[in-house]
Amino acid sequence: MTTAVAHSWYMTLRSLRALLRQPAYVAVTLVQPVIWLLLFGALFKRVVDIPGFGTSSYVTFLTPGIAVMTALFSSGWSGMAFIEDIDRGVLDRFLVSPVRRSAMMAGSLAYGAVSNIVQTLIIILLGLAIGAHFDGGVPGAAALVVAAVLLGTAVASLSNALGLLARQRETLIGATQFVVLPLTFLSAGLMQTGLMPGWMQGIARYNPVNWAVEAGREALDASVDWSFVGARIGGLLALTIVCAWLGTKAFRDYQRSV
Repeated sequence: MTTAVAHSWYMTLRSLRALLRQPAYVAVTLVQPVIWLLLFGALFKRVVDIPGFGTSSYVTFLTPGIAVMTALFSSGWSGMAFIEDIDRGVLDRFLVSPVRRSAMMAGSLAYGAVSNIVQTLIIILLGLAIGAHFDGGVPGAAALVVAAVLLGTAVASLSNALGLLARQRETLIGATQFVVLPLTFLSAGLMQTGLMPGWMQGIARYNPVNWAVEAGREALDASVDWSFVGARIGGLLALTIVCAWLGTKAFRDYQRSV
């Protein structure tokens, strides 16, 4: 167990050092979400007048959705790092070294989690700056961060697995775009699920992006139903464990194919 933790720590440091060498990466990944928050917040601010919308401020409603969307989109590109390691021959050297496969995956996911935490906190602060009100305070913000990180970790695991198996940037880009956009629009990120068509509500019920958005939004409310938040976060945690296992298994499949 100590060896696995040590290996995971070393692999995490490797990824974090890469981030420190290019800190602008975090800022670049925030450009699109910031535009969404500012433009969508202004463009759709009157939708709160629709009967049944349930809130008086669209910016307050939108900010948790944008935070989750940011984690979703940035984590979808996680597999690119493994494709680069494959192309440079770095991954093959790791696979013949004593480093554990689970540590290689854990290092990548820990790096992604740190990035998601920073991005989510920035989105929350930006939302506050433009007029959002979060009565849930620090505990609510923490719950939103946890939900975003768990979703991001699950998506990053699948992205890593696809990167290892496909080994082509074009494949990963196409698959990511094919999945993340529909999952985003089939969630409560931009619109109350109660105002969606029935078939969309049915899909949203089983959509992990929707679980993260609903958990974060509920946690930031004045009267929080923590059992509701806990159920959504519990589902995300279970999904993350399964996806991380699949990502680790992809190392073995890659190794057998080379």
